[in-house]
Amino acid sequence: MANAAAATKNQQFQYDHSLDVMQQGRSKCFDDDGRLKRTGTVWTASAHIITAVIGSGVLSLAWAIAQLGWIAGPAVMFLFAFVIYYTSCLLADCYRAGDSVTGKRNYTYMDAVSTNLGGSKEKICGIIQYVNLFGVAIGYTIAASISMVAVKRSNCFHASHDDSPCLTSSMPYMIIFGVSEIIFSQIPDFDQISWLSMVAAVMSFTYSGIGMGLGIAKVAVKIAEICILYNFFQKMGNLKEV
Repeated sequence: MANAAAATKNQQFQYDHSLDVMQQGRSKCFDDDGRLKRTGTVWTASAHIITAVIGSGVLSLAWAIAQLGWIAGPAVMFLFAFVIYYTSCLLADCYRAGDSVTGKRNYTYMDAVSTNLGGSKEKICGIIQYVNLFGVAIGYTIAASISMVAVKRSNCFHASHDDSPCLTSSMPYMIIFGVSEIIFSQIPDFDQISWLSMVAAVMSFTYSGIGMGLGIAKVAVKIAEICILYNFFQKMGNLKEV
């Protein structure tokens, strides 16, 4: 009897909560889940996708394609593009549980895994996410310190004008970057800052522009070398005719 009464009370609570959510969903300020109405558009969603997909790795894309060749390189690019498209479709399908329009929203990966798989799968997802976050943080810390050391050594070479090795330790820069990460991580709702997304999107296009510019410059040098070689043989032919 006690269990039945508790179940009835729980159902009544869920019904009352759903009525509140529906009333809020009809308003201009709240969505169907009771949260503030989302103001995202196709343009803002596209900007977030560009920010998530295009990173500093695009700078080494040309080198990677050159190593694979003209056949394997584009083939691998299309393969990963398909993987990204497929996983994006899965993520979109898992955003709501049940009905794709009125179903319960899953706000995180763990919510989606809990709703669709449940049980221990949710814990496994959480462990994988935190391990991945830990590894990415270490990777970016090392990469940032190496980049700052490269800038420091470049300035040293230009200033010394000799064969000085310009040895510089990456440890201070690694500590500086790590402390900066800790400070920024304390800002509440840091991922909700609109101008930060704009800066990230601009940086993504900057990466792409730098990579494209370096590629064009490399091709231009190759074309110039071919033209010089062509002119050389042309002049040799002209001398032969004389």
